[in-house]
Amino acid sequence: MHISVIGCGYLGATHAACMAELGHHVLGMDADAGRVAALNQAQAPFFERGLDDLIAKHLATGKLRFTTSYADAAEFGDLHFLGVGTPQKPGDMAADLTHLEAAVRRLAVHLTRACVIAGKSTVPVGTAARLTEIFHELAPARDAVEVAWNPEFLRESHAIADTLSPDRLVLGFEDRHSFAEAALRNAYAPLINAGIPLIVTDLATAELVKTAANAFLATKISFINAMAEVCEATGADVHQLADALTRDPRIGALGMRPGLGFGGGCLPKDIRAFMARADELGVDQALTFLREVDAINTRRRSRIVQLAREQHGSTLSGARITIWGAAFKPRTDDIRESPALDVANLLHEAGAVVTVHDPMALDNARKAFPYLNYDDDPADATEGAELLLHLTEWDDYLDVDPERLRARVARPSVIDARGTLDPASWRRAGWTYRALGRP
Repeated sequence: MHISVIGCGYLGATHAACMAELGHHVLGMDADAGRVAALNQAQAPFFERGLDDLIAKHLATGKLRFTTSYADAAEFGDLHFLGVGTPQKPGDMAADLTHLEAAVRRLAVHLTRACVIAGKSTVPVGTAARLTEIFHELAPARDAVEVAWNPEFLRESHAIADTLSPDRLVLGFEDRHSFAEAALRNAYAPLINAGIPLIVTDLATAELVKTAANAFLATKISFINAMAEVCEATGADVHQLADALTRDPRIGALGMRPGLGFGGGCLPKDIRAFMARADELGVDQALTFLREVDAINTRRRSRIVQLAREQHGSTLSGARITIWGAAFKPRTDDIRESPALDVANLLHEAGAVVTVHDPMALDNARKAFPYLNYDDDPADATEGAELLLHLTEWDDYLDVDPERLRARVARPSVIDARGTLDPASWRRAGWTYRALGRP
């Protein structure tokens, strides 16, 4: 097939490369000329394991290229995937659809023949119907342009595998057995033939699948972190509690990891947008629990600052604090809604002298928080530190010898917000060890 992907950020660039891997001819389109130039050199503007190599592979085969032209994308594609970002509105919980709608309008005026628009962006329910109206109003092909919805379920650092071997495919259509359904079944034929579960539904349900999935995952994370608060008050161990709970198959282990909470470009803004849309629909009471989910998540960050005060003393002014971790999760350079950098900023505001290390996200962190200190080596970052905070669970930190590290610090005190360091080895090395939800 000839496929275009509109918007080549994290979602779009990954999807374009993976569609080429499935055998299609793909044109990625983005309005950012610098991004397009980099992608045409097989350099994604973000880190995702294996993505640069996959892009390079299909630039070489001729199945993949990138452009800034909406007209070229419209002429090239019979199937157009929408991968434009939908961030949170400034000062509001709702999703900002400005960029998505602008892209749709600029594409629509060039659509002169029958084609399919497949939305992949995470959007409020009802967006597909609104976009259908725009295409039918502006496109020369009018109602020969069919809109479908095909939500993505990518995990950063696993995005290629999640695209090529997903746990399910969800396809939403206004009308079953349409041109749109045939096109998407064709696009995903290798996956469908391989036995990937396929769910075919209406547009509204397809839109809701992603937001509901993120809301449920956020709820699981905040639930176990709420249990961590109870554990701290009672002397119980939240990690042992989580292990016992997740043995129940009705609960399951995925997402039930106590710690500092969730961040990134999806979960925080998606649950807020879900609440905002529910309010618009008059069913806000159905999602009031998500307010507490969000509040618990935010509270984990202030709890770390509270623990830092307890460990260091009544004041943090002038305290030399090292933070291990800047990315919102390991194996990515993404710092959007990063709990680690939020804590770093709170400590800085409290007067602490903060030094941050991260294996991959330091360049992005420096741009966002230029007033913090940074070091490229995890051990060097602790030189003279009075407190060490472990805030992103990179494997690199598991390899650091706490015995040798002790000689570098001014005070051997560590707070393990992710609960992945070995308490026994750190305590044997003479460190004061604290963790969220542990005695």
